[in-house]
Formats: sequence, structure tokens, C-alpha cells
Amino acid sequence: MNETIEYARSLAMHEAHAEHGKTGKTVELTAAQALVRYLAALRVARDDGGPPEPLFGGVFAIFGHGNVAALGEALHRYRADLPTLRAHNEQAMAHAAIAYAKAHFRRHMMAVTTSIGPGATNLVTAAALAHVNRLPVLLLPGDIFVSRAPDPVLQQVENAQDGGLSANDCLKPVSRYFDRIVHPAQLLSALPRAIATLTDPAECGPVTLAMPQDVQASAYPYPEHFFAPRVVTFRAPPPDAGALDAAVEAIRQARRPLIIAGGGVLYSRASAALKALASAYGIPVAETQAGKSALAWDDPLNLGAIGVTGSPAANDLAREADLVIAAGTRLSDFTTGSNSLFRQARVIGLNAHAADALKHDGLPLVADVRVALDALAERLAGWTPADAWTRRARDAAAQWVARVDTLTAGTEARVPYDADVIGAIQRSSADSASTDIVVCAAGTLPAELHKLWRARVPGAYHVEYGYSCMGYEIAGALGVKLAQPDREVIVTVGDGSYLMMNSEIASSIALGAKLIIVVLDNRGFGCINRLQQACGSPPFNNLLDDDAPHVDFAEHARALGAQSEHVDDLRGLEAALVRARAARRTYVISIDTDPAKTTDDGGWWWEVAVPEVSDRESVRAARAAYDNGKTQQKEPR
Repeated sequence: MNETIEYARSLAMHEAHAEHGKTGKTVELTAAQALVRYLAALRVARDDGGPPEPLFGGVFAIFGHGNVAALGEALHRYRADLPTLRAHNEQAMAHAAIAYAKAHFRRHMMAVTTSIGPGATNLVTAAALAHVNRLPVLLLPGDIFVSRAPDPVLQQVENAQDGGLSANDCLKPVSRYFDRIVHPAQLLSALPRAIATLTDPAECGPVTLAMPQDVQASAYPYPEHFFAPRVVTFRAPPPDAGALDAAVEAIRQARRPLIIAGGGVLYSRASAALKALASAYGIPVAETQAGKSALAWDDPLNLGAIGVTGSPAANDLAREADLVIAAGTRLSDFTTGSNSLFRQARVIGLNAHAADALKHDGLPLVADVRVALDALAERLAGWTPADAWTRRARDAAAQWVARVDTLTAGTEARVPYDADVIGAIQRSSADSASTDIVVCAAGTLPAELHKLWRARVPGAYHVEYGYSCMGYEIAGALGVKLAQPDREVIVTVGDGSYLMMNSEIASSIALGAKLIIVVLDNRGFGCINRLQQACGSPPFNNLLDDDAPHVDFAEHARALGAQSEHVDDLRGLEAALVRARAARRTYVISIDTDPAKTTDDGGWWWEVAVPEVSDRESVRAARAAYDNGKTQQKEPR
């Protein structure tokens, strides 16, 4: 919005609230104090009926000019009600805040504040991650002076064509709601809008309130009632009656239905409803990356992962299903095999977001996932799919469970690969109903984990794969541990992601948030190296050669305050994991792994454009395979 218009609007608002102040009780606060006090007063109801809990778990802050004087003072003043946490990298602390919200299924969240320059722009990657994954985080970057008295100010990004532009404008495309607070009274409308977005079932995502430093420090007579404790409600919209009728009729006509469980199943806390529907009618279930753990791994109707990183059980049935209930998934290319996997099936798009419900030419059922699944279960009484379909699904699920046992058994006969490490981690838990939470984000590991990790309870699988952001792993795990302090949080991370962002190891030590971090060192970017060769190109610029330094990850982690060790084989890894579980602070274990080997079982075509013209025969062959894959695609909508 044009800043002049925005400022005029804020002045009008100031006058209106000043009139209110003549008759209503007010309290004089700076804009920064008002913001912090408002956030601290927000509550969310507990599932067990106990006293409401704070909506915000705290504020991650790295102070600099633009937020240290005013927001820093306000955070110190209200620190008993809204804790402030220190971190070491702005992107990382935003990742931690996002992971905190995800680990709470979006029912609790955190805020993040930075200085006006590089601190603010460091938030852009994390904001994009939260935007793609529909996860709430409140971003509070400092901003330049509204008064323009010191112009340009240190770290200001100047634009000769737009005097109102600042570095924070980079956050507009990756924010669900953006506002620049140019007058203290503006918070009276901006903060409720921000909370409405952060808690919206469809539009949930990052909110940016850019905070000019002179406005932060300016005082205003705020209505006292604005800071009254209030319980935030999370809407669970029911389906439209006509849309529900259409969905029920479509399911009743189906003989080979399949449910795809996405992240929306977890965020709407619909795991029990999902199991009830699947069990009552014999409908098999496949899980996306975001939806994995919605159903226990050994449920007899759980086919496992679907799509490009999917199990053979899930993908074999998906390509023969005549109807797919896409529950709470945005149907990304990894789920749909770039629109080639279940192109023959009619799709019911069950989603809180209308745009997602329409994808894949879907029959839209716009609603809260739990409410809609309960409604479907009630309305489908007397219907069942083909008996042979349900029997086949149960057999396929059981065969995949047995196959995973074999794949993760491990062997000392070779350099271990990811599946071997995953098996060792899961065997290290003495409790077969383990509530360990695995955290990962990018590279080969998400594919292996999607297929092989055994999640028994909702939230036991925490893999960020919507944005596939290298560097999320350790920072995200910190947020998960802050959200779930009584559960073991285990990070699986490649050497590439570790080197990209590892600073929050130190933060985990300082905050007493113990993590177990397993570093799989395959000497570079093994996943992209394999993709590069699959597209016909020679290995180039991905793996480190013998002349590159060998990083001692154990020594590095020890320097950051963690306990650590390097192990030579799987036997050593299993012994180290016992020590790590017994440790009281963050424990890092590194192990060398094979950069070439992956699990061959399952998988599906994924569209990665290959050069149409090349002097390499291998590239031309890869292009021919690519063109053939394109013929299998359903036209996207």
C-alpha cells in the first residue's frame, strides 16, 4: 500500500481512538509495549478442559538497531508473560518457531524479531517455507524511520523510484498477511488481523508486521480492554450440504477407493476420524510427507508413503484406484507423480482451502478435515468397496511392513546407506511404541524416511518437504523440542545440510533443549548428484573430491558445546545411540555413508526437465525417457 495513504488512514484511526479515549479507560504504552502485551494476553483452550494456555510460546529475538531499543525494552518488561529466546541466526530461529507451531499442530506458535537490514532479509527463506507448508509464524522485523529524519539510515535499502520501499518489502510475496505499522494506533486493527490469519484453517501461514523503529518507541493511549485476556478459537468449518451429498454419491459409486492423508489430517487433529472411516469401510490409506504419522505405521490399512518417494504398496493401488479422497493435501508433484500417478481416478478434494480442493480436477469438499471425515463416516452407512480391493490392500500393507524389516535390518558387509541408519535409530528405542520424533528436511533422507520410518503416534514424523529447505533440520528440531520437551527428538541430517546451518546446536545447549543429531556424511550433495546423472549429465559440482577437506563433524559439534562422537559402522552407531539417549545435553553422532545407494523399492516418475538438445548420448536418452513420462500426465488444473 502507498505509504502516504497508509499514514493518512492511521491518522484518521488515531483521531477515532482518541475520541474513544475521552470516555473509555486507556493505558499509555509504546507501540512495542502494546504489541508484546497483546500477544502475551492471548490464550488457547486445552483439549483436556484445563485452564487455557498461552497462544504464543515466546519470541525468538536477535537484537540489532531497529528492534533493540523499543521492542527489546518491551520484551524485557513482559518477559515473565512472554519469554524471549536467543538464537544465532535469523533464518534458523524462524525455522525453530515454525517447527514449534507444526509440532503443536498449529495450536500454539511463536514470534520472531530482527533488526532492519540483513536480519530482516534473513527471514525471507523461512517465511517462504512457512507459506508453502501453511504454518503460522509472526515475523516482527525492524524497519526504517517513518519520519525520514535520518534518511538513509544504516542498513536501509534505498529505491530512487519508491521512497517508501524497505528491505521488508521482500517479505510481501511470502507473507499471508503483511502490514507496515506507521502509527501506534494501527496496531488496534493490524494485530487482530494478524491473529485471524495465523489461526485461519485455510489461510494459515506467515504474518509480517514491519515495525519502523520510531513508531515502536512512540506512545499512544490504548483502550485498556484491548489487552484483556482472550481465548483464541480455531474454526472447523463444516462442509456445504450439497458438496457433501456429491462426495457421498461419488464414494458410493466407487469400487476401488483410496484415501490420501495429508498434513491437514494432523492439523485438524483428525487421526481418529481417519482411522474410524478407513476401518469401518475397508478403505486403504496412503500418506504424504506432511501427512505421515496420521495413521499408525502398522495399521492394517496403512499402505505407507505415496508418490515419488512412495512405497510399492501405496503406488500400486493408487494407479488402479477409481476414486481418491485427497484429505488435507495440496497435491504437490511429489504426491501425484507430477500428475501421472492416479490420473485415472476421480478425486474428491477434501480441504479447508478451496484452491487445494479444486486441484487435480477434484470434486471440491471444502471443510475441516475432521468434521468432513466424521460426516462421511455417518453418511456412508451400508456401503463398502469391493471385497477384493480391501483384501488386496491389507495384503499389500502387510507385505510392505515385512519388506521394511528387511530393508532396515542393516549389514556390516557394505558401507551403510540411509536405510541402514534409519533401522539402527529405530532399534535403539527400547519402547516398541516409541514416541520419538524424527526431524529432517532435504536431500535423500526425506525419501528414505518417507518410506521406512515407523511413526506410531501423530507428530512422530516431522519432515519439512513442502519447501525442502536445507538447513531446517537442526533449527527445526530445536523448535520441536521446545514444543515437546518430554519426547526424544532425533535429527537425521546430511553433511551438506549440516554445513549449511548448524548454529542452533549452540542454542539447544543454552536453552537446555537436548537433541540427538545423526550426521550422515556422504561427502557432498548425494541426492542431487544422482539426479544429475539420471538426467544424463556426468557427476559435476556435487560430491567432494579427495582434495577437499574432510570435516570432523564430531569435533565441530563439540566446539559448539555438544557431546559428540564419530562412529565407523552400524555396530558403533547402535552403541553410540544408547549413549546419546542417556545423555542430558545435545549429542551429535557422525557416520560415513554411501552417496550412491538408495532404496529401490517403490518410487514414481517425477518431472525434471531434461535438455531437448545435447551432444551427449546419455542426455538424449534421458530426454526420450522424459518425453515418455510426459505422455502419462494428466493435464493440470
